[in-house]
Amino acid sequence: MTKKERQELWETRLAEYRASGQSVTAWCKEHNVNPQQLWYWRRKEKQQVAEENAVSWLPVDLSEIKSQSSLLVRIGRATIEVNPGFDPELLLDVVNILVTQ
Repeated sequence: MTKKERQELWETRLAEYRASGQSVTAWCKEHNVNPQQLWYWRRKEKQQVAEENAVSWLPVDLSEIKSQSSLLVRIGRATIEVNPGFDPELLLDVVNILVTQ
């Protein structure tokens, strides 16, 4: 079985498990599946979703921005005004909070 086939098989199994409303133990017993395998693939699926939803940063060329200018960052409905001398760590914290909301 190829990696892609195995991935598709477990995507189907996970969908069937979720749709069943059964506990992991009950579903696995009924379908002759090792519960540890189901837990592994559930964890792997969550990690994959998290990676797909990860924040990606875009480069910004600040060389043409005048020293007294501000930068507006829009995330959803929120707008952040970044002035010269801003705290990069604070900006990162604010952006992370807005992205996860």
